[in-house]
Parts: sequence; structure tokens; C-alpha cells
Amino acid sequence: MAASFQTKLIIILLALGLSGSTTTAQAGYDEPLSLGSEKLTRFRLYLHEIFDGSNATVVFAAHGNATNLVFGTVSVLNDILALGPEASSKVVGRAQALSAIASQTESALTMIMNFAFTDGKFNGSVLTIAGRNNLNLKVRELPIVGGTGAFRYARGYVRTSTVFINQINKTAVAEYNVSVLHY
Repeated sequence: MAASFQTKLIIILLALGLSGSTTTAQAGYDEPLSLGSEKLTRFRLYLHEIFDGSNATVVFAAHGNATNLVFGTVSVLNDILALGPEASSKVVGRAQALSAIASQTESALTMIMNFAFTDGKFNGSVLTIAGRNNLNLKVRELPIVGGTGAFRYARGYVRTSTVFINQINKTAVAEYNVSVLHY
């Protein structure tokens, strides 16, 4: 007796691993990951910014119109992340960001920033920060919206303040106090 078309189809689907009873691994997905315990990590970093010269870490990519040269300014950053505010401090990564002055009345930035760690305990990991940075405030708070590596499933916040701005050397340093929940 010849096998019916339906029976042949079921045999083919089983051979290909496409039957309704497949597991996620058979369908090409990883097995569920056990996340373990969530932990809170706190640390402080210093962002070193250079505005001018051959080692500039900030590029002004676009400027506002002629009536308001500040509003609409877009910049790209590849700033140094270090353990201290001194220029000689140990470098542990880069702060890579896109920011825009998005307020017509305040010096407030809309920022998307990655802390890309290149040394130390979090080497190879990234923290992603996105939010409003009102430079008129002494202390600003921005949300941590994600991460990779040691910071998978990250959430939390950073509190930042300006340590100094040197108009002569065209440099600035900001302190970032990080509080991050991750697995």
C-alpha cells in the first residue's frame, strides 16, 4: 500500500526538523539562558574631551541656522574614559557619542553614548546611555538603557558633572558616577 501524500509530507518535515514538535534548538535558536542573580555595580569614570588640534575627540558635524547658531548643533565624540581627572590617568575605554543641542532656551543636549571598555574588569563590554544632558545643571542624570558583554540586560543611571573646562587648552573633563543593574 502506497503511503499517502500527508504521510510523505510528515516524513519529510521530520527529516528536515520542521515538525510542530521541534525544540527551539532544532529550529536554529539557542536554548534559554539562565540569567542568574542580578547585581548592582557602581563605579566612577572621567570623560576627557579635546575640542581642538590634531588629537581632537569632538567633531562638530552640523550647526544651526544663522539666527541661532547653538540650537541644532550636532557633534560626534570619541572621548577618553579614564580612572581619574588627570591627563595621566589610566585609560579604560572610550565614550563614543552622538549629541545635539536640542533646546532653543537652554544648553541641553540630547545624547546617545556608548562607554566602550578596552581595559580592566569590563574589557570588551559596552554600556549604552541615552537621554537629556542639561549643561546648565551642576549634576545631571541620564539613563542607562542597555549594554553588552558584562552589561547584558543593563539598566540604571549615570550622574555626571563637569570637573573643569580649560579654554586655553580646549579641553574638558566630566565625572560620571555609574549605577548599573546587570547579570
